[in-house]
Amino acid sequence: MWFKRYTTMDDPDTLGPDGMERFCQEIGVEPENVVMLVLAYKMGARQMGFFTQSEWLKGLTDLQCDTIAKVQSKLDYLRTLLNDSNTFKSIYRYAYDFARDKDQRSMDIDTAKAMLQLLLGKHWILYAHFAQFVDQSKYKVINKDQWSNILEFSRTINTDLSNYDVDGAWPVMLDEFVEWLRHQRNGGSTS
Repeated sequence: MWFKRYTTMDDPDTLGPDGMERFCQEIGVEPENVVMLVLAYKMGARQMGFFTQSEWLKGLTDLQCDTIAKVQSKLDYLRTLLNDSNTFKSIYRYAYDFARDKDQRSMDIDTAKAMLQLLLGKHWILYAHFAQFVDQSKYKVINKDQWSNILEFSRTINTDLSNYDVDGAWPVMLDEFVEWLRHQRNGGSTS
């Protein structure tokens, strides 16, 4: 079985980071490419950088892939899944539990920024401002509620923030972001 090509003798039932790198190389995709997140989602993988044998079998059976060539032929299909807003929302929500350390309830801020860049960086016009805000903020982690609301915010709030309701049910983090961004736009600095 070709799964074993990517595992070690010490852990033959888990494809780990080294095996993941080899697999990505063979299919011609960088490990941090968003398509790998979509593939992990299809497999139901529980931990970033790892596929168990059962996850691998589930995902690749569903995709009808039993060779590298077949996986390569499905990459465009996997990318198109991101274009459906409901599927994207499911993948976005999945990414939170997938990427956070399993012994933590929240996601560390560096991981969160990397995942947000991967998922929203190209589509959310305010992403660069949000990343800058996070860099300058006190936040060290992002909780699941904040994570979910960032997506909702990115989809519903106008770039000029004109439809942002300060009395809405947004997490404090997003209230602070709006306040910070308005301050930036009015020529202020927050050092």
